[in-house]
Amino acid sequence: MAEAKRERQGRRWGRLVAGRLNQNRWMLAAGVLAVLVVYSIAEESTFFVVVCIAALFVAAAVAPRRTARQRRAEAAAVGERSALERLSGENLAAAVADPLILFDGAGTVVHANDAALDAFAAVGPGISLQLKFRAPEMQELIAATLAGNGSPQVADYVERVPIERVYRVTGSAIGRGTGLYVLVFKDQSEARRIDRMRADFIANASHELRTPLASIAGFVETLRGPARKDAAARDHFLQIMQNQTSRMARLIDDLLSLSRLEMKPYLKPGTRVDLRAVVQGVIDSLSPLASESGVAIETDIPDGPFEVPGDRDELFQVFENLLENACKYGQSGGRVTVSMENMETGPQREVAVTIHDFGPGIPEEHIPRITERFYRVDVETSRAQKGTGLGLSIVKHILTRHNGRLSIKSKVGEGAAFTVHLPAG
Repeated sequence: MAEAKRERQGRRWGRLVAGRLNQNRWMLAAGVLAVLVVYSIAEESTFFVVVCIAALFVAAAVAPRRTARQRRAEAAAVGERSALERLSGENLAAAVADPLILFDGAGTVVHANDAALDAFAAVGPGISLQLKFRAPEMQELIAATLAGNGSPQVADYVERVPIERVYRVTGSAIGRGTGLYVLVFKDQSEARRIDRMRADFIANASHELRTPLASIAGFVETLRGPARKDAAARDHFLQIMQNQTSRMARLIDDLLSLSRLEMKPYLKPGTRVDLRAVVQGVIDSLSPLASESGVAIETDIPDGPFEVPGDRDELFQVFENLLENACKYGQSGGRVTVSMENMETGPQREVAVTIHDFGPGIPEEHIPRITERFYRVDVETSRAQKGTGLGLSIVKHILTRHNGRLSIKSKVGEGAAFTVHLPAG
């Protein structure tokens, strides 16, 4: 048994040594040739030659052997280099989603990808960049890029036709000695719009809170001074202060509602809600307000299922805001109608709920902006009706979470119709 084991080990080592020798045969041959050359020149002894050749065989046998994984990695690297060499500049430019323009040392366009052609008209090969982009910041950027100080150049550029777009433009040389340069345009329009909205929101919220606070502070000072002993004035001022604190409380509640809605992810279909019950509940809760405003609420809701996936409390808030606005701002019309119907919009069925008042209506130029935060058609009327300017913005956010939408139709003198569209499937 021991002899058989030693024999197997001997054969295994023999195969290993043969494999190493075969793999390193070129190194071995070169070494033997070098020894023979030295022998012929220096006339060394035969024993010296034999020793050197034996040492070469041992070195070749024990030299590290490349594994199959290493060979595959080397082959893959060669394949990648071949693939990169086959790529052209046009293919690389087409793979970039942002507008990209290649130009030469004279500032002439060599190539523009599809995104650049869509963003900037007439920017094909042969066009001079200095003539195409006449803004001072772009002229300076192109000149600095062509000067070639070794670092990328960056500038902000505004394209105003056909619509205003803001870009962060980066210019740099391509490689060394190619004589080619590149401009990459990163669209910053959406980020700038969000920044402006955030700044406007903070300014409007501060203004809305500052006004009642200033009023309350003034009345407190008056009550502590000239009106300290005037009972009638004290009651009048205290009533105004109560109204102002109620207004601030409503504003804070609406701001918190917006904040909670923005922090929630989009609603996934789950619980189904009966819109008929939700709308009827809203009508019942606002009946006292309608009576106080002299408005009659009329309904046109046919029989049939009106279920949609969603959150009942949030949908209740949607219709409560819309019906309350209709009663307040459309009270001159004397009535408000609430209708509901199933609609087929392509492959998907949806439920449409329309709340229509017959008041003064909304001028057409205000309709696109009416769901913006703090946007008011008539500031004095809104404040007189204790509005915060956030109700329709909350409605839009809730409908967006429910994959729904709000459509508005209005004519001055004929009232306004707000329609909520919610997917039924």
